[in-house]
Amino acid sequence: MTAVLEERPIHAVLGTARDKAATAGLTYPGGVTPQDAWALCSSGEAVLVDVRTSEERKFVGYVPDSVHVPWATGTSLTRNPRFVRELEAKTGKDAVVLLLCRSGNRSALAAEAATKAGFTQVFNVLEGFEGDLNSGRHRGTLNGWRFHDLPWVQD
Repeated sequence: MTAVLEERPIHAVLGTARDKAATAGLTYPGGVTPQDAWALCSSGEAVLVDVRTSEERKFVGYVPDSVHVPWATGTSLTRNPRFVRELEAKTGKDAVVLLLCRSGNRSALAAEAATKAGFTQVFNVLEGFEGDLNSGRHRGTLNGWRFHDLPWVQD
């Protein structure tokens, strides 16, 4: 995975994300692929923050050494009112922060909120941990962190 980062330096990966975000009219700096996210985090260039619930992390799995700041909590996914404060306490506002959720939807919302709160380099991990639903309504067969066989563990 390091080769990916060497071929695409951090400024190129994040620059591409920013360009695509601007074209799409996003209100946050954009998204990176799971492979680029892993390369950036494993090289120490970024912090991976899992925004899923504690239950999802426990029962579905998580990325080793990722930081946990839930965007929402519980099975009803109640919005965490302290999300931005907790994120800032664990990463700082100027770090390169990559947000990961199940499919990339909640992490995009979290990226919007963080950017609005003054974070300067917060990106969504596209596809999420489990990826999109297939025609049989199952995740993990089309895309996502686990689909790409990137490091993860399960309790």
